[in-house]
Amino acid sequence: MPLVNAAARLYHLGQKTQETTMTDLRKISFAETDLDALKDAVGRVAVFVNGEGQLGRGARRLNRLTKGAVARAVEGEGWEKRASGDVLSLAFPAGMAAEAVDIVKLERRPDVAAARKAGAAIAKVAGSSAVTVLGDTQTRLAETVMGLALRGYTFTDHKSDKGTPLAPALVYCTKPETVEAEAAAALAVAEGVFFTRDLVNEPANVLTTREFAARLEALRDLGVEVEVLEEDRLAELGMGALLCVGQGSAAPSKVVVMRWKGAEAAPLALVGKGVVFDTGGISLKPAVGMEDMTMDMGGAGVVSGVMKALALRKAPAHVVGLVGLVENMPSGEAVRPGDVVTSMKGDTIEVVNTDAEGRLVLCDVMWFAQEHIKPAAMVDLATLTGACIVALGHENAAVYSNDEPFAGAFLKSAGTEGEGAWRMPMGKAYDDMLKSPVADMKNIGGRPAGSITAAQFLGRFVKPDVPWIHLDIAGVAHVKSDGTLAPKGATGWGVMALDRLVRDRFETKEG
Repeated sequence: MPLVNAAARLYHLGQKTQETTMTDLRKISFAETDLDALKDAVGRVAVFVNGEGQLGRGARRLNRLTKGAVARAVEGEGWEKRASGDVLSLAFPAGMAAEAVDIVKLERRPDVAAARKAGAAIAKVAGSSAVTVLGDTQTRLAETVMGLALRGYTFTDHKSDKGTPLAPALVYCTKPETVEAEAAAALAVAEGVFFTRDLVNEPANVLTTREFAARLEALRDLGVEVEVLEEDRLAELGMGALLCVGQGSAAPSKVVVMRWKGAEAAPLALVGKGVVFDTGGISLKPAVGMEDMTMDMGGAGVVSGVMKALALRKAPAHVVGLVGLVENMPSGEAVRPGDVVTSMKGDTIEVVNTDAEGRLVLCDVMWFAQEHIKPAAMVDLATLTGACIVALGHENAAVYSNDEPFAGAFLKSAGTEGEGAWRMPMGKAYDDMLKSPVADMKNIGGRPAGSITAAQFLGRFVKPDVPWIHLDIAGVAHVKSDGTLAPKGATGWGVMALDRLVRDRFETKEG
């Protein structure tokens, strides 16, 4: 290693990590409905009313306290025209200590999406205020609570003014112990989503490869087995594709293996791309928008969030999460266009474009997973291609697979959880676009079908007997506008869908 780059790396390793805190969920408690306490409830009081404007027991009590204001609010065409999950707020209601009564339009038996949307709407109007939720008329209250938790996310770790901490929420219901137990698993998943959002939102000078690995090592406190493979071990394993991506950076490349063994069975392997910052390398990206490349570790962020969720809810499943952590930088040490590298599998790759680096990271980690983890099935996730955004925008992740039942199971899970996903084609014609005159393959097939040829590249590193799904999440991992369950920024897309996939397909009854 040249003296200059060695000195840079030593400086990088010696830097102190900035103090960071992980974003916590709003504290939510459950209690038997106490209508007499509503008069003195502080903050905001939320109540559900159906499309016909029928008032339940709690709404009738609020109506009496507000001298008929609730009934007047839901009478007439204005209420009928509101969408499910919309909120009509009565500010500073006379006869109550609360700053507002929030009337939420929701049917008694809503679907999952509507129930979560209603909870998210409550959180959005509440801001940091305390919330009392009258939930005894609802059948999907745990889902509403999940929406309330998810929409309460803010990322203020690096702001001087961190805002007002979220006041707690109290959920009134007829069977609080039952609802609390139902909500516990949902809130565990919400914590996994928050973990992913925090990782994806972090700036690259904070979430270095070393810091990322350290945060994953902390999952040991939840019972996750964590192993960090350093560069010397990666070189021994022959991970030339992964290592070439990070060789221009002072940050050391790493692979982190996380195992949640909640059952005795062949594991599901989840593999995530963790490029903590992507300049494009020698094939340098344009300056405009490059600051967004702090989110290029989104696939690794989702894998990390799923592993935390599984551990928190003590899932009776065997799942191994593997993330390749690198930084793609230009320097005298960086991989060049035209270089040929050798993957762990042994295939040679002509690096035509150093900005097509994510697949180089994934292919080695995927091969390692199959050689050393022996998975029953494998899913990889990556913010892999701009072509995916051109094709699907910010509404759907691209889904590629070699196994129809496995792909169908994931699409069903994503649909259940309201996370957009769309099946994409693969085929020999796309695969032929990767032919190289000097190596076994090129790392890019050109502009046409860019997301598909990336999937075809990865498919070459999947053994024939391994069911596999590739998820290109470039358009859904980080967005520029507010969503239903998340503010703009990192979404945590995929944590809920993959957790559902584990529940439905990989959990064992005997645990």
